[in-house]
Amino acid sequence: MTLRVAIIGGGPAGIYAADQLIKSDVDVTVDILERLPAPFGLVRYGVAPDHPRIKEIVKALQRVLSHDAVRLLGNVDLGTDLKLEELREFYDAVIVATGARADRELGIPGEDLPGSFGAADFVSWYDAHPDVPRTWPLDARHVAVVGVGNVALDVARVLAKTGEEMLTTDVPAHVHEALVAKRATDVHVFARRGPAYAKFSPLELRELAHSPNVEVVVHPEGFEVDAASMQHIATNKQAKMVLDTLANWVGRDLEGKAHRIHLHFLEQPVALLGDSAVTGLRTERTRLVGDGSVEGTGETTDWDVQAVYRAVGYRSTAIADLPFDDRAAVVPNDGGRVLDLDGQRIPGTYVTGWIKRGPVGLIGHTKSDAAETVAHLVAETTPTATSRTTADVDAFLVERGVDVADLDHWLRLDAHEVTLGQAQGRARVKVASREEMLAAGR
Repeated sequence: MTLRVAIIGGGPAGIYAADQLIKSDVDVTVDILERLPAPFGLVRYGVAPDHPRIKEIVKALQRVLSHDAVRLLGNVDLGTDLKLEELREFYDAVIVATGARADRELGIPGEDLPGSFGAADFVSWYDAHPDVPRTWPLDARHVAVVGVGNVALDVARVLAKTGEEMLTTDVPAHVHEALVAKRATDVHVFARRGPAYAKFSPLELRELAHSPNVEVVVHPEGFEVDAASMQHIATNKQAKMVLDTLANWVGRDLEGKAHRIHLHFLEQPVALLGDSAVTGLRTERTRLVGDGSVEGTGETTDWDVQAVYRAVGYRSTAIADLPFDDRAAVVPNDGGRVLDLDGQRIPGTYVTGWIKRGPVGLIGHTKSDAAETVAHLVAETTPTATSRTTADVDAFLVERGVDVADLDHWLRLDAHEVTLGQAQGRARVKVASREEMLAAGR
C-alpha cells in the first residue's frame, strides 16, 4: 500500500524531505502544507533582494514540487485550519519542517525600547512577507547592527545603500519608497569576538564594497589576531579569506562616500540606552583569552545611535500540539523522531531542518537533516490513515473553508510577479499582500 506523508512547511527543509521520500524505495505520496500562499520559505522571505543568485535554488526546489507524487497545499496553517491529530486521519506520517522565524534576544537592558528591532522582522519587511506591516521606521541616521553573520551584513547593506540601488531588485513599491526616504548615513556592526571568528561568508563580505554609495570602515581598535585565531584560520579556509579581506580594509583611505558601514570587533553590547526610545548603545570592550573565547574588560563605550538591530540568530517557535524545548528552541527529537516530554517517541511524527537541530548552517545543510529523518520514517512507518485519497483531504479543507493555494496557483502568481517586473525592466516585483497573492494565483 502507498504510504501517505504530510510535510508541514514548504521551505527548503520540507521540500528536501519530499525529495528524499520520492527517491526512497517505498511507494509514497507527499502533501506539503505551507501556511503562506507561496512556497520556498526563507529562500523567498529570508534572502536579501539584492542577492538574486541565491534564489537560483528555487529552480531545483520547484522541480520537486512538480513531481507527480508531490502536492503543494499552500495557505494552510497548522493550528488554525486543522490540528495535528486531524492529519492522522489522512496521513501515515507527518514531518514538521517549519524552520525558525523569530529573532533571538540579546538579553540586555533596554532591548524592549522603541527603536530596538530584530533582524528577522526587518528582513521579512523588506522581503515583502505578507504577514508583516507595510511600514518600517527608517528615520535613524546612525544605526547599530549586533552580530557578525550574513544576516547582519544583509541588514547593514540594505540600511546603507540608497533606495535607488534597490530598484533593480524584486522589492515592491512600498519597500522601495521607504528605502528611498530612509535617513541612515552610518551603520555600525558590532562583533563580540575578534575578526578571525566572523561568520560572514567571503563573498557576502566582499560585496559590501561593491556599492558606489557605500564605503566600508574596519576600525583598528579591536582588530586583534592571536595564536588561537591563527590556528582557527589554518583549519578554516573561509575564515582565512574573511580575515584577509578585513585586514586589507583596515586603515585604508576613505573616499568620502555618503554612506558608511563600520565594522567593530571585540565589542559586546551590554545595554540599549534611552527612556522612551533608543538613543544609544553601550558596548563593553572584550579581549582575546587565548582559546578562541573572549572576556569583558570593564571598559565601556556609548555609541550615538537611534536604532539597534539584533542579528544574533533565528529561533524556532512552538508548534501547535507538539512538545517544545524552549531552552534549545527545537522540538525534542531523536534523529528526527519526535519525543514527548518523557522522552518517548510519538509514533508517526517527525521533524527536519532548523526546528529539528536549531538555526545553524546554510540552506543546503538541511539536505542531510532530511536524509536522516526520512530514513527513520521509511523504516518505521506502516499504513495507519483511514481516509487515504487526495479527494478526502481536499473535501476536508473545503469544509473548513480553507482557500488552498496549490502548485498551479503558485505558477500563476509567479508569472504575475514576473510580468509586473518586466513592465519596469526588472526580473520580478513581489506581491506583498496575502489577498493579492491569492487573487493573482486564481
